[in-house]
Amino acid sequence: MKKKFLRRLIAVGTTALIAVGSVAMLAGCTTSNNPEVTITYTFNGQDYAVDYRLSRVDAPQTVQHFIELADAGFYDGLVVHDYQNYTICSGGYRLVDGELEEIDYLTTVKALEQEQGITFTQSVWADAARTQPTYTVYGEFSANGVEQENGRENNHQTGALVMYYTDKGNGNEQVWAQRADGGADNDGEEYQQLAYKYNSTTSLFYTFTGESRTESDAIYCVIGVATNYSEQMTNGLLAAIQEYEDTLDEEDSFTTTQPRVRLNRYDYFEDIRNGDITADFETPVDMPIIIKSVVVNKY
Repeated sequence: MKKKFLRRLIAVGTTALIAVGSVAMLAGCTTSNNPEVTITYTFNGQDYAVDYRLSRVDAPQTVQHFIELADAGFYDGLVVHDYQNYTICSGGYRLVDGELEEIDYLTTVKALEQEQGITFTQSVWADAARTQPTYTVYGEFSANGVEQENGRENNHQTGALVMYYTDKGNGNEQVWAQRADGGADNDGEEYQQLAYKYNSTTSLFYTFTGESRTESDAIYCVIGVATNYSEQMTNGLLAAIQEYEDTLDEEDSFTTTQPRVRLNRYDYFEDIRNGDITADFETPVDMPIIIKSVVVNKY
């Protein structure tokens, strides 16, 4: 196998912080618990459209956040920055002259608001008065105390669409998060002060290409699943990648190892921006996988 796979998705052990229901905080235009989106990947000159069915039952805040970023065009032109065993990770980087360039997320979303006259839904603030939005989303998974009473619609199954966050270290940064239950299980208090490192979903997402990894459900938020994985991924994008790999010399690799990539360069909090947390990426560079577009077909 010519791919070089490194193990990623560091398991972040956390203590369940609060019990949160699944009451949705949705924009007025929503029509369904199961929005539908199409992510179009461009690879080797060809487009590969993959359809996903999202779940507001599993993650109302995160699904709304993803839809708003997609509608604003945030994802268009970004690349798959980490192509590993079981995960195709994207949503935070461009390739510039063959080098990964992290997106300045906070500056970008603020600019989109101003340019397009829109307002992104907020659920996490840096201050108790809620005057400083972080443009992040409370992680809707069990390690954060978010449980679905009737179970989840999706988990880490083949084709799962997952929002994830980078490791923020062991700092003491605190934020005020809006509870999905409106405060019903928190003495009526809709907002609660929590550790930022567990409530920092920005724009990163991946498609899970393995069969099952249920242990990851506790620490990352599955927001949907590919609806035609066999045709669109197995026989589409993944087949095209394999066909390209077969043209390479034995000593060559489809991906280029990017060791010790410093994370969180544009984080809201200064201490995290200046930290030394790193990750190893396997990046398709010579033949990149580009996110051409993320289109919402059904709200």
